[in-house]
Amino acid sequence: MALLQDWHAIAYNEKADKGELQAFWERYFNLEKNIYAQLLKNPDEVVEGTVQELADKYQIDKMAMVGFLDGINESLVEPNPIEDLHEDTHVSLNFDNEKLYKNMVDARADWLYNLPEWEDIFDAETRNRLYKEQRNSGTVRREGKKIGRNDPCPCGSGLKYKKCCGKSA
Repeated sequence: MALLQDWHAIAYNEKADKGELQAFWERYFNLEKNIYAQLLKNPDEVVEGTVQELADKYQIDKMAMVGFLDGINESLVEPNPIEDLHEDTHVSLNFDNEKLYKNMVDARADWLYNLPEWEDIFDAETRNRLYKEQRNSGTVRREGKKIGRNDPCPCGSGLKYKKCCGKSA
């Protein structure tokens, strides 16, 4: 069985005790924060190795490394074969700075996008711009004219909006 499936079975176990699961995630988020702090100190260095080698490098267990790889994969220049990970699978942590920052914002991981190491990568204005871009990317804005109660219903029923989709519940 691939390591990612094992990670998901542990991390997203619906039968686990809620307190234990919360403690698990708190420990994991601390490990994750430490790894990102190390990576962001030298963002141009491409860190590579097997899953086990990287786990040893960051002094974490193999399953926590799989969780980290799962989380960072969308921020990489070239994604790793995350679905087929084994301890001897060669992986790269070559991340795109902007993608990584935006994905941290999207995940609402303020403990990550507020790491002080970001200050050496992006100035405050750039971080603010990236933050706003990411937060606004999920906002749906309706363009165009507002539908009046006596206008034809946009659903195509032929009725007035107030007699169709605009009815009060």
